[in-house]
Amino acid sequence: MIEIRPLTGFDSVRFQELGAGYTSTTMYQVTKSENDMHTTISLDLIELSTPHVKKWESTREQETSYSRFVEQGLSLGVYDEDKLVGIAIVEKQEWNRTLWVWEFHIDSDYRQKGLGRQLMDRLELVGKEAGCRVMVCETQNTNVPAIRFYRSVGFEIGAIDLSYYTNKDITDFEVAVFMKRFIE
Repeated sequence: MIEIRPLTGFDSVRFQELGAGYTSTTMYQVTKSENDMHTTISLDLIELSTPHVKKWESTREQETSYSRFVEQGLSLGVYDEDKLVGIAIVEKQEWNRTLWVWEFHIDSDYRQKGLGRQLMDRLELVGKEAGCRVMVCETQNTNVPAIRFYRSVGFEIGAIDLSYYTNKDITDFEVAVFMKRFIE
């Protein structure tokens, strides 16, 4: 039986298995034009000649932060019996009443079954109960599958940061895309 329930601890090994990366055959090409009268940042979907494969490993600093966020009691897991098959690590930011979604992953064997939508809907309830007005997540212009998923569950692009990762993000292929789902 699959159920969604609060995370009681951070399992770094299982987290690495769930959130190890993504592959995309498309990306949003980001362009910017600016003058005194007008600034435009544009995202245009393009096909890639070879798939973009992104792999990562969490750092000890991230894992320490994630453990702290889980202790807030707002993060959720999707469980098949006792096996963790989905995870949502979130942090409430008091100053702007935001539920920040730091990590959101569903095991590849459990995708396309509605679990991501159920988990996100449950997060909305958690956010409302915690007094939040919006949920926010960050992804990349190269992670089109994530952007499509977030849009399908009520998120919209709220901001683009052209230098979130490095000083040359726009020329080095990867730009931060911040998405928001209003819950109030």
